[in-house]
Amino acid sequence: MADDDAGDETLRDRITRQGEDALGKLAQDLLENPLVTGAISRAFDARERAVAAQETAMSALNLPSAADLERLTRRLRSVSQRLEGLEDGVDKLDRRFEDVARTAAPPDDRLAAIEAQVSKLAGEVANLARTLDAAPAPVPREQERLEVDAPAKPAGRKRSSRAKKSS
Repeated sequence: MADDDAGDETLRDRITRQGEDALGKLAQDLLENPLVTGAISRAFDARERAVAAQETAMSALNLPSAADLERLTRRLRSVSQRLEGLEDGVDKLDRRFEDVARTAAPPDDRLAAIEAQVSKLAGEVANLARTLDAAPAPVPREQERLEVDAPAKPAGRKRSSRAKKSS
């Protein structure tokens, strides 16, 4: 039995190989035949003219062609990908804002701190304004400037306290 299976397979292989060879030879003969080659080239030319006529008719009717639809589809995919990128960026920003909002002080506490700083600054400005508006403090006698060009006071006119006692 094993011999029959091996023989059948060999016969099957031989028939398959002969069929492939016959088909290959037939295709080769058809391609070499000028009549068949001319018919194939005329069929392709007719197909090209039909496609051009179809595009012209569709454009005259203001209908998109298959190529137009393909370009539009590619463009739409590109816009969709960009939009997804923008959505991802907005989501990241939203998460960052939420994180900052959670870690930041509550608005009431921050507002109170700002108001305290403003009132402190207002007090300091008021103190500065008071000191600028006030008359200048008198200079102590020790810090007065001497006039260099003025004549010196005579020292003899003043009596000492001893002279008064002896009189």
